[in-house]
Amino acid sequence: MELLEGGATLLFFLVLTCLLAWRQKLKRQRVFLPPGPTPLPLVGNVLQLYGKSLIKALLPLSETYGPVYTVYLGTNPVVVLCGADVLKEALIDQGDTFSGRGDLPVVQLIFKGYGIIFSNGERWKQLRRFSLMTLRNFGMGKRSIEERIQEEAQHLVEELRRTKELPFDPTFFFSRAVSNIICSVVFGNRYEYEDKEFLALLGLINENFRLLNSSSGKFVNFFPCLMQWLPGPFHRLSRNITELKNFVLEHVKAHRNSLDPNSPRDFIDCFLIKMDQEATNADSEFGNENMVASTLNLFFAGTETVSTTLRYGFLILSKYPEVEQKVHEEIDRIIGRERSPRIEDRSKMSYTDAVIHEIQRFSDIIPGGVPRCTIKDTKLRGFLIPKGTTVFPLLTTGLKDASSFENPEKFDPKHFLDESGAFKKNESFIPFSAGKRICVGEGLARMELFLFFSTILQNFNVKPLVDPESIDLRPAISGLGNIPPAYQLCLSPRS
Repeated sequence: MELLEGGATLLFFLVLTCLLAWRQKLKRQRVFLPPGPTPLPLVGNVLQLYGKSLIKALLPLSETYGPVYTVYLGTNPVVVLCGADVLKEALIDQGDTFSGRGDLPVVQLIFKGYGIIFSNGERWKQLRRFSLMTLRNFGMGKRSIEERIQEEAQHLVEELRRTKELPFDPTFFFSRAVSNIICSVVFGNRYEYEDKEFLALLGLINENFRLLNSSSGKFVNFFPCLMQWLPGPFHRLSRNITELKNFVLEHVKAHRNSLDPNSPRDFIDCFLIKMDQEATNADSEFGNENMVASTLNLFFAGTETVSTTLRYGFLILSKYPEVEQKVHEEIDRIIGRERSPRIEDRSKMSYTDAVIHEIQRFSDIIPGGVPRCTIKDTKLRGFLIPKGTTVFPLLTTGLKDASSFENPEKFDPKHFLDESGAFKKNESFIPFSAGKRICVGEGLARMELFLFFSTILQNFNVKPLVDPESIDLRPAISGLGNIPPAYQLCLSPRS
């Protein structure tokens, strides 16, 4: 009995000591960090943030604490940035300082810091430089990749014709087309739309995006160590990633067996050649782990974000038939019906370009961006942000900034048109983020969105299934990303 009482007393004092130490650490941190809600021991502000969309939980706090404030996810402080001006000050004016990749536990547990998107330091610099150069060499922004997208857009049009004006779920129609573009760049080939391996691959990517945005997926980010040992989304996510890695490794093996160093066919060939060139370099980041992770980064980012934007876009056009009609008129006037749309047409199609930009702004696919971290101590708006602090740049607060967009909560293509009807840029338009960590595939994504939208609308009318007034554009799921509600699309060939 005395032994039990002694053990309980010791445990009490250990817990008390830990809490006191944490409180002292917290007091030191909060002297310099931006203000924010008072965190609880161990769990931080999780109870205030859990149970709703993380973005919806974070946004109201800026009204109380200002555009730069601090929340605690567990015991870790996170600085949140809100508003177009603050995002510019941090991501662009102090681009180098805010160029680190912040901690996103659920992703780090899976990728372990490998790949383009979630790496840091010299690894990130080497992989980003290589990826940008390789994508440019394979035609990002050049005619070769344009021809691939034009060809794929025609495949998609033929597939859409087979729906015979009947309602269909557009999810996998758009995913297959968009994914085939990145497949051609990364793997060197496209897939037939009914290919079982291809459909299984897209199913895994789609499920992962939903898991990452689910409430239980968010819980993994709050308590990563605990969630590794409990049943739930982390294990499904991990199994899916293992299958995707195996898929990439099979392609790598086939590429290795047929590799011609003098004639690389795709991203994987280029990576293998770089690995061979740097085989004796102890500081090289070109190994199998980074190759697989980088390939998956490109494949995931190059499939889900663009296809989700397309899906959201056609739901928006269903609600606003007058916008669709104006796009049709511009397509007929500039392109006609006899040839495929070309990238050079975009500069002559101000209204269509404005509509696509407004779809990206309004749909707000990645509202919180991807976390950053500071690579050195810095000051922002008078607050000291120490080196290594995780930063959440809420891109949605730039895209919905009332000082930059007249009706930020409404879909309005005039946000990107001047008084004469010409296209106008807006510095607050940052769906690809900004600064040193801006999306590697921005150029490719912009090209895909224009060519896919214009080709589909050149050939089809959106056929209403319900009263446009009744269409709800609010996302069905809002977490790390915004996912549109499920809907049925119906297209009729233009006569």
